[in-house]
Amino acid sequence: MAFHHIDRDHLVDALEAAGPDAPTLCEGWRTRHLAAHVVLREGSPLESASMGLSFLRGRAERELEDLAERSADAEGWAELLARLAAGPRGVSPVAWGGDKANLAELVIHTEDVRRGDGPAAPLDREPEHLDALFDQLRLAARLYYRRSDVGIVLVVPGGRRAKVKAPRDGAGTVVIRGSVVDLFLHASGRGAAADVEITGDPADVAALAATHPVRESDG
Repeated sequence: MAFHHIDRDHLVDALEAAGPDAPTLCEGWRTRHLAAHVVLREGSPLESASMGLSFLRGRAERELEDLAERSADAEGWAELLARLAAGPRGVSPVAWGGDKANLAELVIHTEDVRRGDGPAAPLDREPEHLDALFDQLRLAARLYYRRSDVGIVLVVPGGRRAKVKAPRDGAGTVVIRGSVVDLFLHASGRGAAADVEITGDPADVAALAATHPVRESDG
């Protein structure tokens, strides 16, 4: 079963509730920029190519800014959300990528909107949905945490656990506990908005915080 369609609905709902000019967790982006990014990722060859070709990024950024600007009023915003709700077209690689190409992207960006102005209550997702997301996190976490020397164990309290990265250069291992969504937010550099608990040697916890900051109350 694919779950990304559910999270597309969550993202559209969050954007509709927030409006086009609300803050997000993505630095420099208002909600209209984030929505434009997702739409262009799914439908613009330039946006897709720029992810791997740095010389195209300037043009892709201008395309994003143009779409975001045209979506600042009520009519443009409604049109942008309609495009987002419709999803990618069949010619887009994202269209046939299923959960692998879309699930984490949509979940994270939904929280970028929902937590852009502070904490938000968790959304309800079925256990199978959360398992699919944890599977993606387990595979992506080594890349997300590559800049840190510490080993990483991810734990969902009362649920799954995975050692996703071994320590290097004499560092120890830390355990990060939280919901799978909060673990994904921390791993992807959004730790200041994530409700996680990190345990381990204080030096290792501090070393991880240098690359993946957390909420001040957690630090």
